[in-house]
Amino acid sequence: MNLGLSPRVADIRDRVAQMVRDDIAPMEAEYFTEVDKGDRWEFTPRMTEILEGLKDKAKAQGLWNFWLTEGEGGFGLTTVEYAYLAEELGKSILAAEVFNCNAPDTGNMEVFHKYGTDAMKTQWLQPLMEGKIRSAYLMTEPDVASSDATNISMSCVRDGDEYVLNGEKWWSTGAGDPRCAVYIIMVRTGDDDTPKHKRHSMIVVDAASAGIEKLRPMQVYGHDDAPHGHMHIRFTDVRVPANGMLLGEGRGFEIAQGRLGPGRIHHCMRAIGQAEMALDLMCKRSLSRTAFGKPLAQLGGNFDTIANARMDLEQARLLCLKTAWMMDQGDSRAAAPWISKIKVVAPEIALRIVDEAVQMHGAQGISQDTPLASFWTHLRTLRLADGPDAVHRRQVARAELRKHTQERI
Repeated sequence: MNLGLSPRVADIRDRVAQMVRDDIAPMEAEYFTEVDKGDRWEFTPRMTEILEGLKDKAKAQGLWNFWLTEGEGGFGLTTVEYAYLAEELGKSILAAEVFNCNAPDTGNMEVFHKYGTDAMKTQWLQPLMEGKIRSAYLMTEPDVASSDATNISMSCVRDGDEYVLNGEKWWSTGAGDPRCAVYIIMVRTGDDDTPKHKRHSMIVVDAASAGIEKLRPMQVYGHDDAPHGHMHIRFTDVRVPANGMLLGEGRGFEIAQGRLGPGRIHHCMRAIGQAEMALDLMCKRSLSRTAFGKPLAQLGGNFDTIANARMDLEQARLLCLKTAWMMDQGDSRAAAPWISKIKVVAPEIALRIVDEAVQMHGAQGISQDTPLASFWTHLRTLRLADGPDAVHRRQVARAELRKHTQERI
């Protein structure tokens, strides 16, 4: 089992880290200050200038589309190799998009790459890979417990050469972005007599289709995350060409597992990057700030806090890398429990480290003067996104119990 870095990937990682540190992070404050100028759901000229300038620089250096592990247009990295890059991307809020490795686009591009028709690849995949448009993935619904995806209820009914969609979706990340041009949506196409995991499908929908209404941006701890956003959307008799159905009716869960597995690993490695950044800030603060005649590092249990953070972080990273290695073996069923393990462990540990860093910084830690408050909000949200902790723990427990019984758990 090789979880290390080849010289080639180490060089890429170092170049990415340098650009994140020297070019991207210094522009974040100005970029997000611009959001409050005018319409929060449109880009100001300066926002566009900052973001596109950084993307052009990444492209010019050949640092683009790392996520694509196979096929033309990517680096041909393994999941283990990409994990190291994702960790660096986690250290800046803007970094993932600058390198065209941002969620939910990477997952959607993966779907188009693996399951899309030639027409879909021309219309949607190519401009996504070029960073010209954005996309959204719509799964969660307000009226059902969507952590059990068999509850998904959005109606999708065949009518001649079209499907008709009715229902609501929320927490549709990226749907508020004015560049968001396409949705991939989990819908229900089967009736109660259809086997539970064959009732759902995925369909590609043009975001400009008639009958789509953005009801509101969902707020995360009082923030709307503009201009990206997590939208609550209503679909009323939205008509979609039948050729927008991915793979055919009833194959939604099959596509979802292919999409969500790698994405969860990417999220977790970015979380580890945020925790690394928080630990770095914690250490610097503890040595530079004095109280009661001593550096903060020498007060209370701060030695233990720093030591535990480093030990926990190393364990989380190794678990994530092993999970990535399991994914690289090509058996998604075998990798599934490992993905659930890291989906619980990484956000939980990262959140704890960020929280300790906030505490070390005092009131400054909850302000806009450090990235810690935004890290905390993101990581707390990540414990719910792509499945809450309890659901993933259930999957881990079931995998363990199956070793001891033939009965369905």
